[in-house]
Amino acid sequence: MKNLIRANKRIAAWLVFGLALTATLAGCKGKDDGSTAPPPAKVVEVPDMNVVKVDNPGQFHLIAAEKNESAPVFEATGAVFPDISREVPVISLANGRVVEIKARLDDNVKKGQLLLKVQSPDITNAFDLYLKAKNDEQLAKKAYARADDLFQHGAISQAMLEQAEDSEKDAQADLTAAEEQLTTLGVDKNHPSSLVEVRAPISGVIVAQNVTNSSAAGVSLSGSATTFTIADISTVWIVCDVYENDIPKLQLGQQAKIRFNAYPDKPITGRISDIGPILDPSLRTAKVRLEVQNPGYLKLGMFATATFEGRTKETHTIVPANAVLHLHDRDWVFLPASDSAFRRTEVKAGKMVEGNRQEILSGLNPGQQVVADALSLEAAGSQ
Repeated sequence: MKNLIRANKRIAAWLVFGLALTATLAGCKGKDDGSTAPPPAKVVEVPDMNVVKVDNPGQFHLIAAEKNESAPVFEATGAVFPDISREVPVISLANGRVVEIKARLDDNVKKGQLLLKVQSPDITNAFDLYLKAKNDEQLAKKAYARADDLFQHGAISQAMLEQAEDSEKDAQADLTAAEEQLTTLGVDKNHPSSLVEVRAPISGVIVAQNVTNSSAAGVSLSGSATTFTIADISTVWIVCDVYENDIPKLQLGQQAKIRFNAYPDKPITGRISDIGPILDPSLRTAKVRLEVQNPGYLKLGMFATATFEGRTKETHTIVPANAVLHLHDRDWVFLPASDSAFRRTEVKAGKMVEGNRQEILSGLNPGQQVVADALSLEAAGSQ
């Protein structure tokens, strides 16, 4: 009996708990339907940071952007090289040993200046041939004179006279060849010497030296036949590397302005004399050669920057340089937005042109009004 009473009490307790839970859930559901709906969106206006409002807009002068036609400009780096057509090797035609050197690398020399002396056995042989040819010519000349005298007196025939005349001409030819050989070797036949003097063939700078004292010289001995190399640098080359995209903009004979790292305030003008036919496969550049007159201060190997202009002109917008604001590595201009406001507009600035003006490549069209002094307006707007 007691167990039955306890079971009934337990069932009653569960029924009470179930009713209470049902009421609670019903109350919560009614609360969610009325009070948990999202609140309406609140719109917050954020000011446009590119709009500048001023109290007195009349103090900021407006100007109209202009149109400018100009050729595209690009630069290429290069260096100074000698004109290879003005490089002359100095060769000793006499084989022998160098006994004295009168010049050295980097010296400025004049045409005909003594450069070195070579002691050569070729001189002895050539002079020996000359003396023999001279003696043979004198003997043949006397024999021809006797034959002519005998022919006049009827003592010899016409054929014998002609034979004597031919021998005399052959001897004269041998003597002339022997004299030319001495002249080629640089020997004075009236003052023979075993020493050959090698002189500069042109005026210029010695850019290469291949001999020292006691070294071998000559075209048939071991070693270099060229003792020196002289370059006339009154005219030099500026050889530049031009990217393949810019090559179509160039043509032979076109002029370029060249500045040198050593003399940035002394630009000169050069002329394109060659556009290389071979493209560097790694750098994608071609060699472009400029020919310039050396003003006197250019040295071989100097670095240079050449500025080229394209062959076709392009149209761009230009404004005064003060109308462009350079801010955070970007370029801006101010356009009128209303009676008292101006809008800061991003543009892409190009090169400077004459009259302290700047090209605008994009972001602005000719005829649009811009503030003439952008920096002053920016300063006024930040106050």
